[in-house]
Amino acid sequence: MREDFAPTLHPVAIAALRPTQMTVGLREVERKRADWRQRAERDGPDFLGRHMIPVIVGPKGVPYVIDHHHLVRALHDEGVSHVLVSVIADLHYLKKSAFWTFMENRNWLHPFDAEGVRQGHEKLPKSVSAMKDDPYRSLAGELRRSGGYAKDITPYSEFLWADFLRRRIGLKLLERDFERAVVKAAAMAVEQDASYLPGWCGRSDDTNR
Repeated sequence: MREDFAPTLHPVAIAALRPTQMTVGLREVERKRADWRQRAERDGPDFLGRHMIPVIVGPKGVPYVIDHHHLVRALHDEGVSHVLVSVIADLHYLKKSAFWTFMENRNWLHPFDAEGVRQGHEKLPKSVSAMKDDPYRSLAGELRRSGGYAKDITPYSEFLWADFLRRRIGLKLLERDFERAVVKAAAMAVEQDASYLPGWCGRSDDTNR
């Protein structure tokens, strides 16, 4: 198995990339689109060179994205057709059943739908453009940027926060008043109930109350 983190020397079509998650936060995507528009003419090529997309090469040579789904979706929506990739592992020789088992064991899959319900890997979208919106993922992203929790290397940490918030903040509020939802989320993020989540930086003395 190849695991040398070597970037390819040629661009890969975004249309050829397969997601390993079912959803993105479209507010997050829009934020990245706006950032791209500001830098596209100024340093677009350099930006793309610095932000190579990590992929796993699966059966039949199909490249599966394992991180930066929001960035890839944003670039696609902005009309960018190709990106540079970094091959984390080359598993083209595996049968599909072994491939999916390996991906599960390495935590390189997040097959949860927009309601936070786990689905089979066969339900994963076939393109980045087919990923659905999970507004709670956007809420989790905004909560982190506002200081509600720290950036963490735990895989899919924002989705863990999204699931926590999904159980506590109503969708109607989230859709009607996103800013108010962020304020509520920030209050919840420091409570002991959230202490199991990656990047938690709440009140450390809650257990002594």
